[in-house]
Amino acid sequence: MAVVADLDSIPTVRQVVGALDARYPRAWAESWDRVGLVLGEFDHPVARVLCVVDCVPETVDEALGAGADLIIAHHPLLLKPVSSIAPDTFKGRIVHRLIRAGVALYTAHTNADTANPGVSDALAARLDLTDLRPLVPAEGAAAGEGRGLGRIGELREALPLGELAAFAAARLPATRGGVRAAGDPSLLVRTLAVCGGAGDSFLSAAARAGADAYLCADLRHHPVSEHLADDGPALLDVAHWASERPWLDDVAARLRAEFPVDVLVSDLDTDPWTVHAASAGVHSASDEKETHP
Repeated sequence: MAVVADLDSIPTVRQVVGALDARYPRAWAESWDRVGLVLGEFDHPVARVLCVVDCVPETVDEALGAGADLIIAHHPLLLKPVSSIAPDTFKGRIVHRLIRAGVALYTAHTNADTANPGVSDALAARLDLTDLRPLVPAEGAAAGEGRGLGRIGELREALPLGELAAFAAARLPATRGGVRAAGDPSLLVRTLAVCGGAGDSFLSAAARAGADAYLCADLRHHPVSEHLADDGPALLDVAHWASERPWLDDVAARLRAEFPVDVLVSDLDTDPWTVHAASAGVHSASDEKETHP
């Protein structure tokens, strides 16, 4: 736990939010996004923070159990308009619990995706990528200084796609689903594009950028099939939560450096897929190689 010299040195919600807004300006968010302070008293002191990917009942339990004064979440709780926050609704229950407990909630979503460093930089760092550049350079208010969505870089050592999938599974936070890949397992990958979160809208960008492979989350059957049929880069599909969890460490480190606060990072896996069973008779690429030399 952080040691706070005196009460006057404890920052307020307003001060922490100001620092986060400076690092991830709200103007950098996509027009459809909802970021910034969701709830909380501006003058409430913040001695402990919990960083999470998703603000869900389980992470709220974690925050309240840890005595957090502020939750920093990547995904917005109130992304779409609601007509009620009654306590018999999923989001209403969360809002009421946080207000009763005096816990503020702040969201940095696509503005954190666009930032440099941002969500995809943290993902790229887990994979030891070098020479990073934006996969989709930012325009408008966020343009310049290496900002944009996704990143593309070079692996320290070229790896066959099958080995790269295993490497990614070992380096990223563990989930039941792990990592799956689409393409020739023996394809040698040197240049890798990555995107934290859902990334199939950037399949063509990865192809134009000259990536050998592209790693992201939430890939769908038809876009993948058509992408590969057009000779697009090989693909690696990871859990949404696992692709964004690394960014929380960066947020925590920066807050600790700026304020005398105790910053915790949630490792609670909020990926909704909790069971994985391999089909009978299906082997991994390495098994196939051993079986059919």
